[in-house]
Amino acid sequence: MPIYHKLGSFPQKRHIQFEKPSGGLYYEQLFGTEGFHGHSSLLYQVHRPTQVKEIVKSYDVTPKIAINKNIKSLLLKGFQVKPTEDFLESRKAMLINSDCIIGLAAPQKSLRTYFYKNADADEMLFIHKGKGTLRTLMGNIAFEYGDYLIIPRGIIYQIDFDTTDNRIFYVESHSPFYTPKRYKSSSGQLLEHSPFCERDFKLPTDLETFDEKGDFIVKVKKEGMMHEIVYATHPFDVVGWDGYNFPYGFSIHNFEPITGRVHQPPPVHQTFETSTFVVCSFCPRLYDYHPKSIPAPYNHSNIDSDEVLYYVDGDFMSRNNIEQGHITLHPKGIPHGPAPGAMERSIGQTVTQELAVMVDTFKPLMVTEDAMKIDDGKYYKSWVE
Repeated sequence: MPIYHKLGSFPQKRHIQFEKPSGGLYYEQLFGTEGFHGHSSLLYQVHRPTQVKEIVKSYDVTPKIAINKNIKSLLLKGFQVKPTEDFLESRKAMLINSDCIIGLAAPQKSLRTYFYKNADADEMLFIHKGKGTLRTLMGNIAFEYGDYLIIPRGIIYQIDFDTTDNRIFYVESHSPFYTPKRYKSSSGQLLEHSPFCERDFKLPTDLETFDEKGDFIVKVKKEGMMHEIVYATHPFDVVGWDGYNFPYGFSIHNFEPITGRVHQPPPVHQTFETSTFVVCSFCPRLYDYHPKSIPAPYNHSNIDSDEVLYYVDGDFMSRNNIEQGHITLHPKGIPHGPAPGAMERSIGQTVTQELAVMVDTFKPLMVTEDAMKIDDGKYYKSWVE
């Protein structure tokens, strides 16, 4: 996270005694990234965060691959993923490589009977449908339609839904999510040309502190395995923390599009970056205003990356027969561009209401068995006149 935040109580200096009002000391935990080099926060907890009572079971959750080396453009009908009550069971990986997992989820119930920690990857949850509260050991974040939730690896969390019709597009990343470097000053402040600023972030509030002992199940995902671990104390026992490493939210509706006289390239839509892929937000905006402009995107070759587009809402001018919840994959090696007729239709148009999320990965993506269940089977031929 590019800004400093704090909640609750903590001592003035790091790594000194912090006494409980009832006697004894709070326990300090460094919550850091990239060893001791990246962003970090210091947490102060009622109990030792190390008290594992039992490892109940471990089981494989590695996605099953249908196509390892893919060259075919795909259209996945995302809303065909069937709703499932359990939050984790609802998550279906669609596209994966060694850097990330891209998937869909349609959970019907809140995650309250256990806690969850992804020990391998930062998570980006894009809320397409639903609203509720992300509850974490570092505070809570209210979310709604259009919110990105960024959850750093190692965060223990639960999630409350106020609705049963929930749709989530998610990405698990083995490298941290950052705001793009070109938007920031040398000290990390978002600059004037950035399409969003620090005011737009949803930071954790309402720090819940539980002083409880018992049997608390935490499901930990690590190296493609899910481990069910029983802890002796409630995971949400933090009395205070400060630092730069914490969960946060950002609404796609707060992204301010950058426009120009002629068609702007995808990097103007960039919202997040990692060392292995980027995330872009395509939002309602005015079209190009050169008198001879062509608002439709030009054909381009995917030489360096696979392109994934998740369609959220509005009119998708460059494609035909696209609906909410569809995912398109344009793999490296084949040029792609607007559907036949889209370029001509776009001329003279002044505005678009499209809303979409794009993920461009620098390594090719493998296609899972769950993805092939919702593939339309013919999208790769859609450019043939």
